[in-house]
Parts: sequence; C-alpha cells; structure tokens
Amino acid sequence: MISEKLVDALNGQIQFEIHSGLIYKAMQAYFEAEDLPGMANWMNIQYQEELAHAEKMFDFVCEAGGRVKMLAMEEPRNEYSSPLEAFETALSHEQIVTTRINDLMDLAQREKNHAAQIFLQWFVTEQVEEEASVGQVIAHLKRIQSDGRGLMMIDQQLANRSFTPIAAE
Repeated sequence: MISEKLVDALNGQIQFEIHSGLIYKAMQAYFEAEDLPGMANWMNIQYQEELAHAEKMFDFVCEAGGRVKMLAMEEPRNEYSSPLEAFETALSHEQIVTTRINDLMDLAQREKNHAAQIFLQWFVTEQVEEEASVGQVIAHLKRIQSDGRGLMMIDQQLANRSFTPIAAE
C-alpha cells in the first residue's frame, strides 16, 4: 500500500517531469531559431526522456494503488543569450530534479516503502547520467568560447543523439 503523502509527492514529481519536458521543448525552439539543429535535437531528446520519466511514474502510482492527479504548470522560459546559457540552465534544472528525486527516495525510506525505493533507485541512477551529459556539453561550449567553427562541430555532434525508450521491467 502506498501512502497519500507519497502519492502526493509522486504526483508533484510527475508534474515536474512534464514541466521539465516543456522546458526542454522551449529550449529546442530556441535552438531551432538559432539555426543549431544538433542542439535542437539534443533538447528534443531531453523532452522525450522527461515525458517518458513522467509516464513511468504515472504507471507506478497507478500500479501501487494511488491516484494520479494532473497539476497546472507555468510557462517555460523561451529565450537565452547563448547556447552556453541554455545548457547551464539545463544543468541547474537537472540539479533541482536530482534534489527532488533524492527527497522522494528519503520519503520512501522513512515510510519503509520498499517497492517505491526500488522504483526510485532507477531515477537516482538516471540523474547521475543526466547531470553528466549536460555537464559534458557545457565543458565543450566553454572550451570553444566564441569560436563559431567549434560551435558548429558541437552542434553536429549533438545531432547524433537519439531517444532510447525506457525498457520495461
């Protein structure tokens, strides 16, 4: 049985994951407008991943006997001064997601909900990869500084990223 407190916390995270997707979709639009299709692709993959995360949580809440409630969201930011600022914003956002996932895990541990702990472990591990992935792009962007050729090389590299659906357990 899942507690109402944990259901409420997971509902908040479902909303946050969907909102995260919107943030990345808005970043994709920014990169499309800047004629950086590789970076736009990278953000579109992030968008798809965030929605997949929300769906995974949605399914867990339903399977655990809880009730999912869809919550309102605010408009995401749509403009950035540079690709670096957009990716730094993405990293900052992922760090917030990590804190939220850790808080969910702490709650599941306090409630001794072993199923929720096992479920949330996947997200704990995923956040390590999420932060590392964004951090690598930031490091590359900082390395090239204002070199347009370097920016184009990074953009071409990011065009190769593809979405891999979450495997069923």
